[in-house]
Amino acid sequence: MKRISAILMSGVLAFSLCACSGNGGGSEKPADTGAVFKAGTYEADGTGYGGSGSPIHVKVTVSDTAIESIEFTAAGETPTVGGAAIPLLVDKVVAAQSTKIDGVTDATFSSNGFFESVNDCLKQAGADPEKLEPKESGSAEAKDVEETYDVVVVGAGGAGMTAAITAKENGKSVIILEKAAVPGGNSSRATGGMNAAATHYQKEQNIEDSPELYYQDTMKGGHDINDPALVKTMAEQSSAAIDWLDSIGAPLSNIGQAGGASTKRQHRPVDENGKILSVGTFLVEHLSATCKDKGIETKFNTRVDKILVEDGKAVGVHGKTDDGANVTIHAKSVVIATGGFGSNPDLIVKYKPELKGYVSTNASTITGHAIAFLEDIGADFVDLEQIQIHPTVVQKDGSLISESLRGDGAILVNAEGKRFCNELLTRDVVSAHVNEQTGSYAWLIVDKNMYEPSTVIQKYVKNGLMTECATIADLAKLMEVDEKVLTETLNKWTECCKNQKDPDFERGNYDAILSDLSHAPYYAVKIAPGIHHTMGGVKINTNAEVIDVKGNVIPGLFAAGEVTGGVHGGNRLGGNAVCDFVVFGRIAGTSASK
Repeated sequence: MKRISAILMSGVLAFSLCACSGNGGGSEKPADTGAVFKAGTYEADGTGYGGSGSPIHVKVTVSDTAIESIEFTAAGETPTVGGAAIPLLVDKVVAAQSTKIDGVTDATFSSNGFFESVNDCLKQAGADPEKLEPKESGSAEAKDVEETYDVVVVGAGGAGMTAAITAKENGKSVIILEKAAVPGGNSSRATGGMNAAATHYQKEQNIEDSPELYYQDTMKGGHDINDPALVKTMAEQSSAAIDWLDSIGAPLSNIGQAGGASTKRQHRPVDENGKILSVGTFLVEHLSATCKDKGIETKFNTRVDKILVEDGKAVGVHGKTDDGANVTIHAKSVVIATGGFGSNPDLIVKYKPELKGYVSTNASTITGHAIAFLEDIGADFVDLEQIQIHPTVVQKDGSLISESLRGDGAILVNAEGKRFCNELLTRDVVSAHVNEQTGSYAWLIVDKNMYEPSTVIQKYVKNGLMTECATIADLAKLMEVDEKVLTETLNKWTECCKNQKDPDFERGNYDAILSDLSHAPYYAVKIAPGIHHTMGGVKINTNAEVIDVKGNVIPGLFAAGEVTGGVHGGNRLGGNAVCDFVVFGRIAGTSASK
């Protein structure tokens, strides 16, 4: 845990930028803003991802005519998302002398909180932020880039960074190209854990499991349309993947159970106090830090649009930066790790029309743009119509409520105040049950004994996603259900936990449950299904080599993560996305190094 604390301290807690630092583009601050400030230093708070309990605090210094510098502290922001985005915004605001600029994609909460706090300071200085129009930056013309590496990785999510680190460990020169301004992609949004079988953590906790059982659960969960060879590879290499994460300082020592699993195999991180953390942000922080430690360059704001091919072999990529510069990378091997297409409504409707209008849990950059340039070189695709909806999504903003909560003891209750299914069935089945309820929604309920050991739940409450209720009466009022019916539902669930038997819905996993929901206060969130994962993608083999439409390997081209198809079949089990990106990210990095 010492390393992650260092990351937080250096990357977020005490960051300060002044106008002279610039943004690498050589921009100079305008001499006159056209507004009159009362010179001085002003401080204010804004609500970012950390909520009102852990706000973004800024200190803005202005002269009579200009914004001179901005300092901030943002302990509540995710280091690799908001923590990486705010320094970019500092540069942009100082260069533009205005807050009327775009925020950072996929760091919306952090961007809004930063702008809120800076605008407060500008108002204190006597200015109207709405009247401060952005100034021309005076940046030098964007320059084209042409470079050569052993391996180029497209995408700085979990799979891409894992592949890059592995290739670097094998002695190769590596570069990552990422179209967003920050790393992570959908990996940053993974909240549950990583499935793995026969790990040293399971053995230490006397949990019986095997790659074969993991394989069977995954095939069953995917309705047996998964590629058996890919699933077997993932299951058999999952334990080694956990060991590899240990080696880069990212242990997943807490073990829970997710839907569709026969036993406890969802590995989760904990903080120094033993509280459960979100697996995605934890791993992205460590993977990003490891990339930096190993000297792996990442070019952000760079969208790849073409794979370079010579004599049938992938030999590099071409892309463009946000400011229009061409980027050409020549390489012996190319790894594609650009994610799925869960934030592309047109592709969603193209492949599964019945999902039109569903909200998405995905990062906004997850648009499937790689499909086009992979098609251009003849790559084959599988299962593109297999698109997963997740049952517990907040409809107002697409926030995902982790499946791990149900594994730890949460229940789902409908508009009548009653349970209606086994909450640990696979995501597609639970989603169908939710859609069958009055209003096609449900409430997910946890209690004090689940809240206290979980930073995940605490974050939901802090961000206003879950509401605290002191009593069952308060809970019933929030849910607009009959108090007597809800009391009976909760008491019945407590009895199920006590007797380890659920006569109505045959739910099991009692050894993984943290609470029987008999301990006030209660916490609840209204949920309904939303688009979560695209199981289909480019076809690969067990070496992560991309396959063409004729069934042949495309030399020099590899892929890993959600951009690929075949691993998850018709439905992905919770905890398998992380295992997928670590296992096949490592395989892609190894194969690309040969």
